[in-house]
Amino acid sequence: MKYSKPPVGMTAVSRLIAVWALILAWGLALPGAARAVDSLVHATNLQADARTAAKRRAPLLVVFTSPHCPYCERVKREYLIPMHKDPAYRSRVVIREVTIGATDPLTGFDGTSTTEGAFAAAHKVFMVPTVQVFDTQGNTVGDAIVGLLIPDYYFGYLESAIDAGVNKVRGK
Repeated sequence: MKYSKPPVGMTAVSRLIAVWALILAWGLALPGAARAVDSLVHATNLQADARTAAKRRAPLLVVFTSPHCPYCERVKREYLIPMHKDPAYRSRVVIREVTIGATDPLTGFDGTSTTEGAFAAAHKVFMVPTVQVFDTQGNTVGDAIVGLLIPDYYFGYLESAIDAGVNKVRGK
């Protein structure tokens, strides 16, 4: 079988199409990369997180979430991720995320191995989003914030919970 050479302009067109395909693929990948930067730290070892919190003399805030929960995404996007990124909050609180129902391994505050789902169930978290503040020993501080509640006041609820945790950890 004999193949003919492609027309002279065909390789240039092929290259141009390949370049545009790469640019398009890169552009579509950017939002995913940006989201990865704009996320919370997923809890894997709460004992180590509690040690970090103790060094900062700060409480640990855990947000319990579920995949495909629009309220969870809103709480993270509008409140917790900005707090997590704000240097002023680094000395006030350590923020972690736990997915309810997940089987991912998690080391609890006491060093025992568990799963994210079992940790959530042990803390009676069944609705999401739920925000709970813990002291550096793993004891809960105050009442959990369950649901989005009233968005206009949600930041105030978070601030109040963090302040209660700071007061407990710092012995005020």
